[in-house]
Amino acid sequence: MTSSDPTDHALAAIASIRDNADIEAAALQPQSEAERQAIAVIEDKPLAPEQPDGDSYSKVGPGPMTSIRFKWSVRRGDNDDYFVDETIGENSAAITSGPMSREDAVRMVDDREADARRRFDDLRNEMAGRSAIANVLRGDDEA
Repeated sequence: MTSSDPTDHALAAIASIRDNADIEAAALQPQSEAERQAIAVIEDKPLAPEQPDGDSYSKVGPGPMTSIRFKWSVRRGDNDDYFVDETIGENSAAITSGPMSREDAVRMVDDREADARRRFDDLRNEMAGRSAIANVLRGDDEA
């Protein structure tokens, strides 16, 4: 990964938005069972189905906000070359990689999605840890 990796920029933006421990603690503690189930659906399931067959293949990165969620799509170009289009949110211009073989394009999508999921999980765990520490510092008995 290079220092201009769009994943790093998006995760840094999320971290800066979520840096306030009070907001973080409230956001990480859903008040109802419906909220807990909604969060589980958002965090654990991709919003777009995978398309393993045919000429196209895509995956959507993790996260609760569609405006900063990554999407990687494989598409066929001329001469049986394949390209990977990476977008952030719904209306961004794609960053295109390629040409490459279909197998390399699918592998790239899988690797990018797995890396984004790992980074998202690390960030979520870090925020949960900060929230627990903030609760202890405030004297809250329930973490």
